Amino acid sequence: MIVWDDVTRAHVVRAMQEYDRLGPQRFFAEYGFAPTTTYELVADARLYPPKAILGTAYEFATGKRLASGDFEGGKSGAVKILGRLGFLVRAK
Repeated sequence: MIVWDDVTRAHVVRAMQEYDRLGPQRFFAEYGFAPTTTYELVADARLYPPKAILGTAYEFATGKRLASGDFEGGKSGAVKILGRLGFLVRAK
C-alpha cells in the first residue's frame, strides 16, 4: 500500500507545471502514465490527468517512481487524495 503523507499540494502543483512544460505526449512518455479516461483534475481553467499528476507528485515528494498499476486512480485512489489536498477532480 502506498503512503501519501509526504505528498503536498506544492508537489501536485509542481507536477502540473511539469505537465504544462512537457505537454501531454512527452509527460506520459517521461513519467510512464497514460491519458485519463474517467476523471479530470481542474486547476486554473486547465484539465489534467489526476492519476498521472498524483503519481508524478509522489515521485517529486519521495524520489520513488510509481507505475500506473501501483495505485488506484478512481474515487478511492487519486481522486480522493487530490481532494484531500484541496484540488477539484470531476468526472469526465
